[in-house]
Amino acid sequence: MLDDWNKWITRQLFTLKSNGLQRNLIQTSQATQPILVRHQAKLINFSSNNYLGLANHPKIIQAMKDGMNEGASQASSRSLVGTSKAMKQLETELAKYHNHEAALLFSNGYMANVGVLSSFLSHHDVVLSDRLNHASIVDGIRLSQAQHIRYRHNDIDHLQEQLQKIDCGKKRIWVVTDTVFSMDGDIAKLQELVLLKQRYGFALMVDEAHGGGVFGSQGQGVVEQEGLSPHVDIHIGTLSKGFGVYGAYVIAQSNWIDFLINRCRSFIYTTSLPPVVISGIKASLQLVKQGDHLRKDLRKKSVYFRNHLRDFGFHTFDSKSQIIPILIGDETKTVLFSHKLEQRGILSLPIRPPSVPVNTSRLRFSILASHQWNHLDQALETIQQIGKEMGVI
Repeated sequence: MLDDWNKWITRQLFTLKSNGLQRNLIQTSQATQPILVRHQAKLINFSSNNYLGLANHPKIIQAMKDGMNEGASQASSRSLVGTSKAMKQLETELAKYHNHEAALLFSNGYMANVGVLSSFLSHHDVVLSDRLNHASIVDGIRLSQAQHIRYRHNDIDHLQEQLQKIDCGKKRIWVVTDTVFSMDGDIAKLQELVLLKQRYGFALMVDEAHGGGVFGSQGQGVVEQEGLSPHVDIHIGTLSKGFGVYGAYVIAQSNWIDFLINRCRSFIYTTSLPPVVISGIKASLQLVKQGDHLRKDLRKKSVYFRNHLRDFGFHTFDSKSQIIPILIGDETKTVLFSHKLEQRGILSLPIRPPSVPVNTSRLRFSILASHQWNHLDQALETIQQIGKEMGVI
């Protein structure tokens, strides 16, 4: 029996490799920096989510060192051992940061999405989800057993068509979307979603994983930037990208948070974030609030990089953020383009199915506030050269 499993696994890996889809873990150092080291070579890093460059900020590092005085771990779930004063203060501060009633910390964004969706939804409910939402959203919906309708990406008309087919008087309806989409770099049409919410009465959940820290007057995200915070029922914030630390949080009305404390399995049955991480998050939050200069610098660099790629003739989808993809299409060709970039000192990893639909493989460039302008110029020149060599442009 075990031999059968080994043969099956070997066949699956062979198929992945043959189709150019096999992934490997590569030892890398300085992975959050604009220049990282891989295979003893220095590469300009366009694959990090450390958008504001805070992951190595001395104030965060010092805060985390100080947090070690409270111990290396909480060693238990919060429902068993209790909640530390520092953690409760941080949740109060996060709620105030979003001008909302309550917040709840989670271990990471995946556990937040899976936990929230599987807690609130059941087989009696209907959830409509953008086709390009995070995998954690898809998995949370699957666990919930709710009726799952995936509307075409950022297609409000298609979403409305699906809503019209539902008996809103008999079904509870939930709509969920990323704000900044991780593979295309575009932004959800939140204003139009809110108008639909007012008409159909659904609950609206947004995931600000790639918007947090980057958008908003103090980095609260796209929702705050567009003045829509009162219209969002569940706000998922991720602390491992723009904030440069680790963890995630949920913002909602206090009774919704109380419900999660009592029903959310990914919160109840896991060890609490350690004190060292809580200290780091608190320091990061202050830096993000005061980081408008970083946000402005990131926007300038993102616009500069994206406009040049488009001028060269690359298809960058509808990117409007620091995430800038270029469409290659064929999986093998995408991997080859990435390999050629790495040989010339640029790291941009290929994004392939199942992360994106078949025939839409792309290279994704994540711009960092900590990139120097000469990093961008060197990368642009190299991308253009390889694009011409390979007939992509």
